[in-house]
Amino acid sequence: MSQSVSRALVVLIALSEGAQSLDDLATRLGVHKSTVLRLLQTMEAQRFVTHDDAHRYSLGTRMFELASHALESRDVRTIARPHLRALGAATGQTVHLAAYESGDAVYLDKVDAAQAVRMYSRIGRPAPLHCTAVGKILVSALPPEEWPAIAARLDYHPFTPRTLRTPEQYLAELALVAKQGFAEDHEEHESFVNCVGVGIRDGFGATVAAISVSVPDMLLDHDQVLALLPQVKATADAISAELGAAPARAVLPKKG
Repeated sequence: MSQSVSRALVVLIALSEGAQSLDDLATRLGVHKSTVLRLLQTMEAQRFVTHDDAHRYSLGTRMFELASHALESRDVRTIARPHLRALGAATGQTVHLAAYESGDAVYLDKVDAAQAVRMYSRIGRPAPLHCTAVGKILVSALPPEEWPAIAARLDYHPFTPRTLRTPEQYLAELALVAKQGFAEDHEEHESFVNCVGVGIRDGFGATVAAISVSVPDMLLDHDQVLALLPQVKATADAISAELGAAPARAVLPKKG
């Protein structure tokens, strides 16, 4: 790496910590102030840095443009794929990845369980918003003022006796999911299948997708599926980190 490029990177890293004076940067680089000033002038001409009236330097708008483009160009399905496989291998269960698109939760990817248990889900197929873990997660991440309109348009098809049947039940469920940070499908979409899901965040803090693990109760009961939540959350956090998200606070199910 050339000396100038190396110094420019050191300057950018220093400015990411906060505004710096010319003296501060010269000390950081261990060079004369005139050397740093020439470097800063070149970087400022390209909007990588800027300075105020007190001649304190900070990151310029070009840095934020580049960061934004870098984050937007990340493909969540490509990034998530190895993590989904690892979660599937670790649990032996079916793993789903879904995103909210045009009013639907759509399955983007799926890792089948080690056991040959057929499930409804298919890549590219919508996941019902009112009775799937991924659907609940994705809607709960939207602004709460949008929830009533979504709740009002759903038909609440009763897939099983446990399926939510009314907008009031659904809105209460969304509030719970938003509060606890994870969602369940307790035999609501398919009889004898339990799911637990967690959201995936991008570098702007937005929930851009959701992952879930789905398990027939002949293999694991409801409590055992809930016990998989830390693994599901760790997988979601790893994918989120690759998308540029900051670490999330712990999410654990309540007992009882």
